[in-house]
Amino acid sequence: MISYRLEDHHEELRATVAEFARDVVAPVIGDYYERREFPYEIVARMAKLGLFGLPFPEEYGGMGGDLFAFCLALEELARVDSSVAITLEAAVALGAMPIYRFGTEEQRRRWLPDLCAEERLAAFGLTEPGGGSDIPGGMRTTARLVKGDGQAGEEWVIDGSKSFITNAGTAITSLVTVLAITGGRPGRPGRAGGRAGAGDRDGTADGAGERPEISAIIVPAGTPGFTVGREYSKVGWCASDTRELAFASCRVPAENLLGERGRGYAQFLEILDEGRVAIAALATGLAAGCVSECLGQVAQREAFGHHLGYYQGIQFKLADMEARVHGARLAWYDAASRLAAGEPAKKQAAIAKLTASNAAMDNARDATQIFGGYGYMNEYPVARFYRDAKVLEIGEGTSEVQRMIIARDLGLADLG
Repeated sequence: MISYRLEDHHEELRATVAEFARDVVAPVIGDYYERREFPYEIVARMAKLGLFGLPFPEEYGGMGGDLFAFCLALEELARVDSSVAITLEAAVALGAMPIYRFGTEEQRRRWLPDLCAEERLAAFGLTEPGGGSDIPGGMRTTARLVKGDGQAGEEWVIDGSKSFITNAGTAITSLVTVLAITGGRPGRPGRAGGRAGAGDRDGTADGAGERPEISAIIVPAGTPGFTVGREYSKVGWCASDTRELAFASCRVPAENLLGERGRGYAQFLEILDEGRVAIAALATGLAAGCVSECLGQVAQREAFGHHLGYYQGIQFKLADMEARVHGARLAWYDAASRLAAGEPAKKQAAIAKLTASNAAMDNARDATQIFGGYGYMNEYPVARFYRDAKVLEIGEGTSEVQRMIIARDLGLADLG
């Protein structure tokens, strides 16, 4: 029988991060959020705790932990604030992890120590303004290999743009890994909603004829031709950094290719399973934070001569909220455990993200209702939770994409 009781080292980590979130993040994050300011001091203290190096080996400056430990940290941070949690999630799961998984030894030793042990961030340039979930079909960013200027060897020349990129424009961002079309190769016909071709396992079908060759390329911050746009004005995640990126004849050395040429999108799909579990843990934390805030509120506030918690309508609502948290946590525990054991977990990762993002959105709505008018005031955390919850149903694969993955695993996509 599988047990989801935490081992001692995991429980110690969870308690440490919970204390950090409660004592360091909670007292100040509301001000950062309202100022729409990136919390550099909090990030620096997170780095000193080793959170950015949690799942990486010690030889690269990491903590020698695992995905499960990383997700535990995300859940505890998100109980208090999602902006801080998504900064960590994107920096590790999307920023540093591709370099660790697919980079050469030279690339790992060049980039990972700073990303793991010091106060540096990495980003992943995937989404494009007109792309959405149709990543291969909507991609327009290109990279061509040319002879370098002067004594330089071959270089990639990148042109295009990316949107909604987390951690791309902070003062401590060191690199962005960019997916770009580096050529074309024969594709296989596909049909909308049908079985996807190789490399399109997340629900986008190949078109007939030429299918783009997509590769991943590391672009260091400050590279000429690489422009970081203004910070988006967002509904939620207001203390995290999200920007549009532009590339105009941006040149980087040929050795900045990450992994195998033409395998960039397939590599990303491998990373995405872990990323979805991480987002599920974050969403579970937000849902749990809603319960905690409401328990405090209903024990203090009175109406019609009783504390709010006296009324069965409130009790039932909180019971449903707690049940959602429990189900979401079990879902990401299961997926993370499978991935840690080296087992396939694409469906389980999709189930975890779908379940947890639904729980976060539902709990945020119910928490706002329980708080009443106070839930609509930004000084209360539940208002922040409500603003932060919706994007969890969109980022790193929409809820619709998760359902497509689950349905495909059930064999439904093969039915004529």
